[in-house]
Amino acid sequence: MLEKAPYEDLVRRFRWRLPARLNMARQVCDDRAAREPGRLAILDLTGPTPRPVSYGALQVLSRRVEAMLLARGVRPGDRVGVLLSQSPLAAAAHIAIWRLGAVSMPLFKLFRRDALESRLVDSGSRFVITDEEGTDQLAGFDVIPLTAADLPDEAAAAARLESHTPPRTGPEDPAVLIYTSGTTGKPKGALHGHRVLTGHLPGVELSHDFLGQKGDVLWTPADWAWIGGLFDVLMPGLALGVPVVAGPAGPFSPDLAARIIREGRVRNVFFPPTALRMLKAEGARIDGLRTVASGGEPLGAEMLEWGRESLGLTINEFYGQTECNMVVSSCNALFPPRPGCMGKPVPGHEVGIIDEEGRPASGEGDIAIRRGSASMFLGYWRRPEATVEKFRGDWMLTGDRGMWEDGYVRFVGREDDVITSAGYRIGPAEIEDCLLTHPAVANVGVVGKPDPLRTEIVKAYVVLKPGARATAGQLQDWVRGRLAAHSYPREIAFVDQLPMTVTGKVIRKALKARAAEEAAAERGEA
Repeated sequence: MLEKAPYEDLVRRFRWRLPARLNMARQVCDDRAAREPGRLAILDLTGPTPRPVSYGALQVLSRRVEAMLLARGVRPGDRVGVLLSQSPLAAAAHIAIWRLGAVSMPLFKLFRRDALESRLVDSGSRFVITDEEGTDQLAGFDVIPLTAADLPDEAAAAARLESHTPPRTGPEDPAVLIYTSGTTGKPKGALHGHRVLTGHLPGVELSHDFLGQKGDVLWTPADWAWIGGLFDVLMPGLALGVPVVAGPAGPFSPDLAARIIREGRVRNVFFPPTALRMLKAEGARIDGLRTVASGGEPLGAEMLEWGRESLGLTINEFYGQTECNMVVSSCNALFPPRPGCMGKPVPGHEVGIIDEEGRPASGEGDIAIRRGSASMFLGYWRRPEATVEKFRGDWMLTGDRGMWEDGYVRFVGREDDVITSAGYRIGPAEIEDCLLTHPAVANVGVVGKPDPLRTEIVKAYVVLKPGARATAGQLQDWVRGRLAAHSYPREIAFVDQLPMTVTGKVIRKALKARAAEEAAAERGEA
């Protein structure tokens, strides 16, 4: 765990300590089960009554899963899907797969057929650990679904594993295959080694103001099928000895969140930005939290102030992506947040703003991470050419644009989202943040719309709060009075909903396609 010290000291002294032999099953379960078998690991709130699961019980459950997989012929390097919502079995499944030296592949229960098929076929998975509902989803696929009904009992599992010698894995051995959301093309599988958890820990600790304090309990509404749920919450919590709450599946609601936090005595939450916006829109107030972390989209000054008023704390923003996560973070315990900035580089991760030659950019540039970060992926699964394209020399390109601001990283926008208008380069995030401060706006997506005069104009698609009213002119004046005159949205469309990824991000690619179609129709080309 990180020691409490000034930020500059933490960065200067930090070194990755990766042993030659490393397996995440030991990190998150086996080592602590040997020392403290009765310690609470997961509080399961998915059933009618709360069910505490100790590290010892989690180890037993994972050994039963391991025995089941071993009997089916799963060997080191095999890919095994995990199609489960938050539950002790989901955690045990990943642990068992890693202990066997195989590769776990988290799958989202809300995936439809095409999304499941693309991942199962591309990964070559033969088995998927799931439940009855998941078995129905997998019907017709060339995979074998395995459920709790297939698990041997504890005695039979012990007998099966008695003669089995676990493989000796290291930091670079493949452990988990997580597919990108696919908002900018066909999803690619990011393959990670056993060092990926170690790489997440410093950022997770900072984003929760030194996670691991007495009484800390973690929860997130984000599904454990995503890197944000799996490696920003579940596995770090288990590794640090912080109990993790498994909440019921279903749509997010402020009332449900408040109930889970109350019943689970939760003190630390990772809220995706969309969840925070929903809480804010409904005027929710939640007591008892020590920390809230958020990542995925930039937070503006309005959201930070709301957090202080309604949650009684300063929200810590963090940044990363499936290929290399938790590389930038705010930490209110170390330094004050700066609205519009994501935070500072997490100790152990060298973050750069580089130009097209891979040199430090004097202003805006590409946000990149230097090789050596422990959370950096091994490469794209069966896509060596895409892996090569992801790098510029020793720098891994995030695809995001940013700039330095007194040691903080300011997010400008996705490289393909930056709007070019009348010679200006305009980042949509700042405009979205500004519009979200308007009392009538619930959600917004900003893109560039093709324009014969200006190359592009700024167009905003706005969702109003229930019962709220605002005109396009009012919102334009709102932005014009707060941002640069050239960056206000020249067109505003009011919509009932925005296209969103399953992780709660606005799909700007879809909005850009819609804006392009509108421009073509106006030119008489449609």
